Amino acid sequence: MQTAPQKPESRSIARTRDFLKQIVFGGNDGIVTTFAIVAGFAGAQADGTAQIGGIAVLVFGLANLFADAVSMGLGEFLSLRSRHAMYRTRRSQFEGTRSAATVRRFLLARGVADQNAAQVTEVLESHPDVLADLAMTFEHGMTDPDQESPWVSGLVTFLAFVAFGSLPLLPYFVGGVGDAALGGSVATTASALIALGLLRWRVTEDPALRAVGETVLVGAICAGVAYGVGWVVGG
Repeated sequence: MQTAPQKPESRSIARTRDFLKQIVFGGNDGIVTTFAIVAGFAGAQADGTAQIGGIAVLVFGLANLFADAVSMGLGEFLSLRSRHAMYRTRRSQFEGTRSAATVRRFLLARGVADQNAAQVTEVLESHPDVLADLAMTFEHGMTDPDQESPWVSGLVTFLAFVAFGSLPLLPYFVGGVGDAALGGSVATTASALIALGLLRWRVTEDPALRAVGETVLVGAICAGVAYGVGWVVGG
């Protein structure tokens, strides 16, 4: 019985999968950061959000949004740069016999017969770069990061943070104050978290309920903590 051929992966999904970590981390942190400002202000006052006003939420929200977005983007850039440097340093240690011994030891540990492991290693020795890359993966669990651009990854993190993080502030941009703006912010925040969860589901093909549920749950916990702190401090 022949199986139906799989549909080729679209280029947009492939590119999204390449930067899924940056999009999810940046987007989720952006949503939580700005909504924490909204929730903290709401929890800090006893007589409704109009007492402080939407302008204060916008000022503090935007300040945190862009400051944290820059921090996240640069953090991702520096992290990837450090990973590149670490990979090159460790890879330089895998030369010749050490790479071959590492790969052979890994094959034997996985149940490959000694004769077969020796044959595979002998073939790979004629391709030292491939052998060194395999040794790095087996020994340190590291893959060649040269296909990842630190600048691009940092920029994607920054943009995801700003794009998703601005959504909880939208009701305040349109001039809302008080409970109406707070309710609108809750709605846009929930929508943003659901959209982020759906993106995870679409790209990773995890169960939709789990992908969305985990994303919304994390955001709800952070928002609850922010509101609680504001209520305790300001109450």
